[in-house]
Amino acid sequence: MSEQELLAVITGAVRRAGGVMQERAKAFTLPTTSEDLINVVKANDAAVTEILRPALMQALPDASWEADEHAKGPVPAGDLWVTDPVGGNVNAVHGIPEWNIGVTLVRDGRPLIAVVYIPLTDELFTAVAGEGARLNGTPLQVSAKTELSAALAGTGQALPSQEPAAAQRAGQSIAAMMRSALLVRAAVPVTQQLVQLAAGRLDLHWQFDNVRSHIGPLLIFRESGGRVTHLDGRDWEIAGEGYLAAAPGLHAAALNVLRKAA
Repeated sequence: MSEQELLAVITGAVRRAGGVMQERAKAFTLPTTSEDLINVVKANDAAVTEILRPALMQALPDASWEADEHAKGPVPAGDLWVTDPVGGNVNAVHGIPEWNIGVTLVRDGRPLIAVVYIPLTDELFTAVAGEGARLNGTPLQVSAKTELSAALAGTGQALPSQEPAAAQRAGQSIAAMMRSALLVRAAVPVTQQLVQLAAGRLDLHWQFDNVRSHIGPLLIFRESGGRVTHLDGRDWEIAGEGYLAAAPGLHAAALNVLRKAA
């Protein structure tokens, strides 16, 4: 299949999955225990994967399948499907309208095609490496801001942790950015913040975890003209650690803030 044919397959699958999730959401009752929450989250992921996996594997039968959207490190050679069945699953369960369905095709260690679909607003973010990014077919362009004092910044929890050191590091970085940016939004899903960056609705996002589910949205952001590096300034890599994604005119200033907060 060509890249555009694969993109059409992915688009069809995420739209079908989005419809299923919207129907499921109508029947949700607010969880009262952590067990209730976990059970519903797992059921949502399973319902979406049941739609995505057959369609994607039929398109590329020899591809590998990444079952853990929170996985880190190197990826295998060849084609790899990476899905985030319900990005912001905990939001969906609680009736918060910030969740999405994400699919990425990684080829030989590089993101090739990315799709993030937000069913509640019917927004389809897409990118093919080297061909730009689009929102419902319209080309995307990142923010043109150059003053950090005017920036809308964001961060989130890719891997929720009760570790004191992780919480302290996150808190220090948020406090530092609050002193420099116009406002700071700490929320999930990270994937949704990243595609909002691509649309120019947010200006920068930093993250201490670099996990599989971020690969696609970061491709969309880069294809929109954004700059992504690790927190030491090196170019972003799939197997690397935390990163900063920012509009080009803000990246250096934001990186400086985060380095001082470390």
